[in-house]
Amino acid sequence: TTAFHVLHVTLGEISSGNMVLASTVIMDYTILAVIIGFFSVFGIILSMNVIVVTLKHRQLRQPLKFALVNLAVADLGCATFGGLPTMATNAMGYFSLGRVGCVLEGFAVAFFAIAGLCSVAIIAVERCMVVCRPVGSVTFQTRHAVAGAVIAWVWSFLWNTPSLFGWGSYELEGVQTSCAPDWYSRNLANVSYIMCYFLLCFALPFSVIVISYTRLLFACLFHLQVTKLKMSEGGSTARAETQVACMVVVMVMAFLLIWLPYAAFALSVILDPNLYIDPVIATVPVYLAKSSTVFNPIIYIFMNRQFREHAVPFLLCGRNPWAAEPAESEEETTASSVSRSNKVFPS
Repeated sequence: TTAFHVLHVTLGEISSGNMVLASTVIMDYTILAVIIGFFSVFGIILSMNVIVVTLKHRQLRQPLKFALVNLAVADLGCATFGGLPTMATNAMGYFSLGRVGCVLEGFAVAFFAIAGLCSVAIIAVERCMVVCRPVGSVTFQTRHAVAGAVIAWVWSFLWNTPSLFGWGSYELEGVQTSCAPDWYSRNLANVSYIMCYFLLCFALPFSVIVISYTRLLFACLFHLQVTKLKMSEGGSTARAETQVACMVVVMVMAFLLIWLPYAAFALSVILDPNLYIDPVIATVPVYLAKSSTVFNPIIYIFMNRQFREHAVPFLLCGRNPWAAEPAESEEETTASSVSRSNKVFPS
């Protein structure tokens, strides 16, 4: 017997028939509330930190940083409008916001989550443009960064609003304390929407991220070998390229850890409508996806030296363990070295 029999038995029946089971149910929902509360509060702190230090320091307001700030805004919205309500409903042991609350919460979480996912894809494309130079000598400018940010929000809005007007819907998921797009309904309108939603909001960004970072990784490794052979760039450039290669691997692995379980869960339900997934198991990929509000700032922002130089002291009340490191970011160092290498060894 699992604690989540509360999905099938009312709390009143449990308390009158088995006080031990009732206590276990309350305890397990409390644990879920603590977990999602930690992700949400910590994610809000980190995202706010990024936004504030960007507004305070002009040197951070560069085109290459726009997508990072855009990601922080999306994470902030997801944690605020998705994580905190889920923490409250878990603490109560049931979804208490009603049907309208379910639709609003489901829309808000999906809207900010897909905008954040698209921002991750934009970051991958931007870094690929800067380092690999796939379009020759075209310079990455403010208009490109703004266009990328706008595309992320418009794309998310375009594919999440149909559920508000009948093409698709939002329903309770997992242990029934949060809402998401309805992956289970078999009516034709919902199935067509979910298929489009999955392909265009999960598969497409995923493909863009994998292709961009794969090319970026090979470019970094290739130019690292060139640098070692030439021995003209010095140890700092080789070290920077190695750091970028490691960062790319971390980014891809983190993306797979956070989003692939949720995408696999959704695809499994779409392909097999009779598939039964235990509510506890179904909750795991949901919470992994929501944990992106913590992992995104750490990976995409605090692994960037310029952001870390200002964000860490702001977060730690003036202390900065990395104060001795140079301010130039890894991708900018590598971009310049790759550009110089291309003059002799075009990729």
